[in-house]
Amino acid sequence: MSETSTKPYLLRAIYEWCTDNGYTPYLAARVDAQTRVPMQFVKNGEIVLNISFEATSGLKMDNQFVNFSARFGGVSRDISVPVDNVIAIYARENGQGMAFEATAPAAESDTEAAAEQELNTESPAAVTPILTSVPSPSSDAKQSSSGTDPEKDPEPPKKGGRPTLTRIK
Repeated sequence: MSETSTKPYLLRAIYEWCTDNGYTPYLAARVDAQTRVPMQFVKNGEIVLNISFEATSGLKMDNQFVNFSARFGGVSRDISVPVDNVIAIYARENGQGMAFEATAPAAESDTEAAAEQELNTESPAAVTPILTSVPSPSSDAKQSSSGTDPEKDPEPPKKGGRPTLTRIK
């Protein structure tokens, strides 16, 4: 019997931490054929969803899917996101949360490779999510002042605007 992934447990823990501290939990996910979301809000194959208590109805975060109902443009929609497609969960107010390694979308031609990978039990890294940390704003300021390369020096965050999640690869 295969070991259960830690990813759904970490998603529930970060969600609970956000709500306990009065933050708004946001979920970033890769969109594929298994993901049920309003396609007009998908950008670059990804979507960011507000999963707070006020924005959702019937939120259920199990080990395979995150399911809930939410209003988009005044119309209630049923949302279903596979846990494997979740890229990050974070607090809107301060950006703190957890990012996960994005898994590549499986194409039909990859079914043989997927079958071989399931048989190979020596690669647990394929099942285990890889966690990355996001540097705090104070460490970003220290890094930006040390170099002058515009490619590596992002613009300083705008105050009072809506926070965004920046994926660092």
